[in-house]
Amino acid sequence: MKIFESELKVMEMLWARGDLTAGQLAKLLSESTGWNRNTTYTVIKKLVEKGAVERREPGFLCHVLITREEVCRSEADDLIDRLFSGSPELLLTACLSGRKLNPEEIARLRALVDALE
Repeated sequence: MKIFESELKVMEMLWARGDLTAGQLAKLLSESTGWNRNTTYTVIKKLVEKGAVERREPGFLCHVLITREEVCRSEADDLIDRLFSGSPELLLTACLSGRKLNPEEIARLRALVDALE
């Protein structure tokens, strides 16, 4: 599922704070991003249509239906497909080339690779 940047702002609020009403989200996003109420409600509507958020009554309570990890995995898969011909190895090479890793980082990467085998 593709989650756009504006939608991610709503999702981040819900992941961090739990269920919120649309009014509460509008107030928080007005303070943090300058959005008006209509913008927030439009983004919530799109997330409901995608099945990422559920609207509950009373009070238009917004409840997330997907985890941050699911969104991250989906976005990572999309990135790998679009920019690296579906190759996780090419992604890692691009991310790590030219960087100096400390021994702890190298050990964690080795452990990750070992766990995948």
